[in-house]
Amino acid sequence: MPVFDFRNEPQGADISECTYSIFYSSESLPTPEAPILILDNRQKDWKHHSCGVFTNPDKRTAFEFDEEDGTASANILKIDARFVPLLRWLGENRIHVRLSGKNLADGYAVYKIREIAFGKGTKLSAEDGFLQFIIERLLSSDAPEPEEDGAEEEPDETGDDMKLTSLQSITDFMTCAGKTLPDTILLWARRNLAVARSHEVTLEERRHAQRALSIVLNIKWKTNYFESIDPVEARRILDEELYGMERVKQRIIETIIQINRTHTLPAYGLLLIGPAGTGKSQIAYAVARILKLPWTTLDMSSINDPEQLTGSSRIYANAKPGIIMEAFSAARESNLVFIINELDKAASGKGNGNPADVLLTLLDNLGFTDNYIECMIPTVGVYPIATANDKSQISAPLMSRFAVIDIPDYTPEEKKIIFSRYALPKVLKRMGLAEHECTITEEALDALVNKYVTTSGIRDLEQTAEHLAANALYQIEVDHVSEVVFDEKMLGELLA
Repeated sequence: MPVFDFRNEPQGADISECTYSIFYSSESLPTPEAPILILDNRQKDWKHHSCGVFTNPDKRTAFEFDEEDGTASANILKIDARFVPLLRWLGENRIHVRLSGKNLADGYAVYKIREIAFGKGTKLSAEDGFLQFIIERLLSSDAPEPEEDGAEEEPDETGDDMKLTSLQSITDFMTCAGKTLPDTILLWARRNLAVARSHEVTLEERRHAQRALSIVLNIKWKTNYFESIDPVEARRILDEELYGMERVKQRIIETIIQINRTHTLPAYGLLLIGPAGTGKSQIAYAVARILKLPWTTLDMSSINDPEQLTGSSRIYANAKPGIIMEAFSAARESNLVFIINELDKAASGKGNGNPADVLLTLLDNLGFTDNYIECMIPTVGVYPIATANDKSQISAPLMSRFAVIDIPDYTPEEKKIIFSRYALPKVLKRMGLAEHECTITEEALDALVNKYVTTSGIRDLEQTAEHLAANALYQIEVDHVSEVVFDEKMLGELLA
């Protein structure tokens, strides 16, 4: 069995043999103790930075060092299973690289590979930028599962600022990533790559296939394993975002703490129902912080047609993916919190169907199909959090997909505390004012809360805090007063 068959070998080259073993690692930061590969250094200690190429195994070697007195060869002893296809790709294309490594008792431990400009060889993608992109995505992946019969595996992805757009970079990535992609995605990608390369279809079809490949392969397709949640830290985050509502916070933590036992997301998302301005969106953002996931928002009041969610078919020249698929693309990973605002408006579609019906497939976590992508997208890592004002406007099928939590309005006493301890100090800090420069008397605070006692939420209080701070700043800057104390009379005149 050859190590790497990088060029045509003579028939019967019996001296070619496998000189390395594969080890399985999920380390995200390579070091000499957790390297990408290990080279034989019994012949000599290799330099910390060594240049050369991965080569064919006809001399029982897998890397040729460019030394001052010529070339020297060394066997590859061990390879991280995620990097086997990448090293083959580097060798097949004779790409000159610089290794960074350390000589240890077990061999020369390589923990960094960079492409270098050299007269020989042809660069296929974006020189070192593409190579580092591939390496970062492989390092962020979990080790592939061992296969029987010595079958070779390929590593996973994550992504930096670079995106896969050209057919060459898409092809190279698929070669190097392989089975770290979900099976449905890998099979779909191979079929679409064939369409994108074909000259038997229209230019429009090739363009759509390439665009769809770019969208899907730039997403990091993670597993549905989630790390345990610290309930103390979860409570701290909720307290930071929301004052009071102890029962609501406890219910939220009870819902998501299931992850600590199952290491998977809860079976049901959260549906937060309450008056406007009571902090439903802040709770959703706080849960995303607790889960350490990116989040995206979907405003159902602006969705009039299911096609806005599911995308349009590629038969149209101006076809494009739907909002849900674009959310995955923006997050660049498959595990995310989907915040669905105004779910009670989801049944008011005015187009070719009911947008609420599209949400059902997303909420069931069985997979979502976008009309443009034409592939079943895994949704096991999606955690939906919906907000609504009117429970009666939500259909029973939608309600059954959520753990419903009623968010009560604040009491007058809670509104006083929120205004004096949170809303006003926050505005003062943003405007660069010291707390003593803008204060409000207790009587004025009572009058302020009574003024908005019939309104739900605290948005009116937050806007009033902005108004008071701006007026105080004006008096300090223009009238040259040292501080402003708003009493009940001043407040009444200001808000009249």
